[in-house]
Amino acid sequence: MQTQKFATRLLLSALLALSAAGAGAATPADIQADLQRTAREGNPGFAGFSAQRGRQFFATRRDSGWSCSSCHSDNPLAPGRHVKTGMEIAPFAPAAEPRRFTDATRAEKWFKRNCNDVLNRACTPEEKGDLLEYLMSLSR
Repeated sequence: MQTQKFATRLLLSALLALSAAGAGAATPADIQADLQRTAREGNPGFAGFSAQRGRQFFATRRDSGWSCSSCHSDNPLAPGRHVKTGMEIAPFAPAAEPRRFTDATRAEKWFKRNCNDVLNRACTPEEKGDLLEYLMSLSR
């Protein structure tokens, strides 16, 4: 009986460790669903994301002088180039770069960094979701 309990606990621990190791793995739709839950929690009147608002958000130049398109190019299906470093940036849209938005932790890291650069503040869940909605609407 003790051995069976121990084996069950060991198996459960291994499964939890494996699921935690893959916790960053996601799809753009998974990340979008998480953003939607967060947006609803913060705003009960949340009515959904908009690709049109996301496109506008992507292209609008801010007080910083930058927009998302400053580095990601006017066409998110094409490679971009960082304004300051000149480093090439892979296409922003998942249709052109399948690895985009497949790791929730990494996506949040880049949202945090880039929103701060462009907006001088963190993006709201609605802004992130609108932008992702726009990027997911694009196809080659």
